[in-house]
Amino acid sequence: MKKSILILMSIGLMLAGCSKNNSTSSSAQLQIKLTDAPGDYKAVNIDVKEVQINRSTDSVSGWVSVPSINSGIYNLMDLTAGKDTLLGTMDLPAGQISQVRLVLGSNNTLTLQDGSTVSLSTPSAQQSGLKLNINQTLNEGITYNLLLDFDAGRSVVALGKTDKYNLKPVIKASFEAESGAIKGELTPKAVFPVIAVSSASDTTNTYSDSTGVFMFKGMAPGMYTVSVNPGVDTLKVVTKSNVSVTIGNVTDLGSISLQ
Repeated sequence: MKKSILILMSIGLMLAGCSKNNSTSSSAQLQIKLTDAPGDYKAVNIDVKEVQINRSTDSVSGWVSVPSINSGIYNLMDLTAGKDTLLGTMDLPAGQISQVRLVLGSNNTLTLQDGSTVSLSTPSAQQSGLKLNINQTLNEGITYNLLLDFDAGRSVVALGKTDKYNLKPVIKASFEAESGAIKGELTPKAVFPVIAVSSASDTTNTYSDSTGVFMFKGMAPGMYTVSVNPGVDTLKVVTKSNVSVTIGNVTDLGSISLQ
C-alpha cells in the first residue's frame, strides 16, 4: 500500500510540474520576427496577412501557414534601431526548412515627410506572397529565431514624377538558434518518474515517454542539475550535476539506469 501511494504521488507531481515545452516529440520551435532598416519617410505601413514555411523532412513536406499569426498593419519606422516584433511562433518537425513566404494585404500606405499619405501597391506579394530562401536545418528541442529584416528605404519605389509609389519588398532573412536542450533515456522504461532540471534560479519538471526518453526543450545556455526521482523504494534516485547547455545543441545524457 505504501509503495502504491508513493507511485500515485509521483505521478501527480509529474503531471503538475511538467512544462508544455518539454516533450519527447521530435520537434523544434520557430519564432518569426519582423524588423526594419530605416528609410526617409515618416511611416511605411505594411499589411501583414500571413507567413508560411516550406518544409522538407522525413515525415512532412510542402508549405504550412504559421498558426495564429499576429496579422495587421505594421509601421516599419517603429521597428528600426534594433527593435523587432513577433509575428508568430510554431512548432515544426525537426529537419530541413527551405523557404519563408510573407503574404501582404492591400492596405499598405506611405506617409511622406510633408505629412501626406499615399497608397502603396504590391500586387505580386498580395497574390502569392514574397518568397525568401533560408535553407536551414531545425534540430529537435531547439528554439530558433527567423528575423525578417524589411528594408523600407529600398522597398518603396517612386513612379517617375508622379505622386504614386510601389512597394517592392526588399527583405533579408536571418536565422539563428536561441536555446539548447537536454535529453536522456531511462531504464526501466515502464517507470515514469519525476525528472527535474534546475539552475541557480529556476527548476522545471517533465517526464519520460513509453520508451523511456525525455527532453527539456528551449533551455537557456548554462549549467544545470538533472534529478530523476522514481518515487519507488526498489529504484534509486539519480542526479546528474554540471550538465552544460549551449546554444543550438542538444546535450544527450545517454542511458540512465534507475536500478
